[in-house]
Amino acid sequence: MAKLKTGRHTSALKAARQAERHAVGNLEIRSRIHTIARNVEAAVAKKDAKTAKALLNEAFQAWDKAAKTGVVHWRSASRKKARLSSRVNGLSATKADPPKP
Repeated sequence: MAKLKTGRHTSALKAARQAERHAVGNLEIRSRIHTIARNVEAAVAKKDAKTAKALLNEAFQAWDKAAKTGVVHWRSASRKKARLSSRVNGLSATKADPPKP
């Protein structure tokens, strides 16, 4: 591509095109993560520990991959994973262990 007369650099134009493509991909990844998290929350609300634990593993994988590739910050991913796991663990603890007198 030849240089444009308006003074814009071709590298800047290419970077803008790449940024648009990356933004679309990142949006899809974030949407998938939030959908999985909502499914975990729904399983917790239904008190379905088995399904919640299975979905929690899927959510962990999604958060880890998004953090590794830089879609989300690793501390943000860690915080969300901890909050989800505490909800799932709280569900199984209340169901499995009756309160001790």
